[in-house]
Amino acid sequence: MFIKLKVHPGERRDKIMKKAPDAYEVWTKAPPERGLANASAIRQLSLQLGVDARKIMLIKGATSPAKIVKVI
Repeated sequence: MFIKLKVHPGERRDKIMKKAPDAYEVWTKAPPERGLANASAIRQLSLQLGVDARKIMLIKGATSPAKIVKVI
């Protein structure tokens, strides 16, 4: 299953909101450097979906706010 993410790094708090069946918006405190915001967004998504974070792979958008991840 592919999921679209829109990530807002450097925010005051961590938050995730479902926008559509295959789309989420994620706010994270992590800064947008060295993949920290990506890791935080994946961690939040894994908690939301109830799956292990290692089963979520970043497919597209490593340096962009718009990302596509694959849940295996």
